[in-house]
Amino acid sequence: MPAMKRRPASAGARRPAKPKPAAGPAAAVRGPALRGLAVRGPAVRGHSDRGPSDRTDNPATDLGRTARRLRESQNLTLADVARRANISSAMLSRLETGRVSPSLETIVALAQSLGVTPSALMQRVGADDGGAQLIRAGEGLETVRSGTRRGHTYHLLAAQRGPRKVFEPFLVTLNDRSEVFPGFQHPGVEFLHVLTGVLHYRHGRQTYVMRPGDTLTFRGDVAHGPERLDKVPIRMLSIIIYPTAEEAE
Repeated sequence: MPAMKRRPASAGARRPAKPKPAAGPAAAVRGPALRGLAVRGPAVRGHSDRGPSDRTDNPATDLGRTARRLRESQNLTLADVARRANISSAMLSRLETGRVSPSLETIVALAQSLGVTPSALMQRVGADDGGAQLIRAGEGLETVRSGTRRGHTYHLLAAQRGPRKVFEPFLVTLNDRSEVFPGFQHPGVEFLHVLTGVLHYRHGRQTYVMRPGDTLTFRGDVAHGPERLDKVPIRMLSIIIYPTAEEAE
């Protein structure tokens, strides 16, 4: 049988198109055409509409902005604060703009030069855009109040924001029945709410028996404090509300 000859392809004939790769997670996207595309949706973390004065994702920038705000509120120059903190003006400028991350020693020195606590200087570091602050169970800072002894602990439930105290919430735990408690005095108003236990609480010349669910509100400048613990452990929520600058005058 004679061999069959192939006909040459005509000029107008089309070659079959190659199949396109299926789109999907494995498909790679190449090319400069995608540059500048905005990605939208809740899956994008870190997106917000905050302005230039709000918190950033850089702790050094947050701290620097707070330092600058405190300095300018006191009408102090870079040279004034730098001299007090024993650093150069150039270093302070870089710190305020978030270009350097200060050491703990520098933070303490800078806070002292501005007349605030280190925690006030770092008030915006790690804070949410809305100013909310979350303290997990058991993570409150344990503080020591003048005159307290063993078996009497205060856990601060919120870090103070700003150079002036507005309020202080404590979780108070009393464990030792034999302890003799001192009398406390401080500015402002105090709110007590008993969570567990039973105690006698003294305010001025009056003594109140307090049980779980009981609340006592009183002036802080009158001597007050636990007088007798009837059932331990005792846990109380104590909130001290300090007077404003106008009220203090």
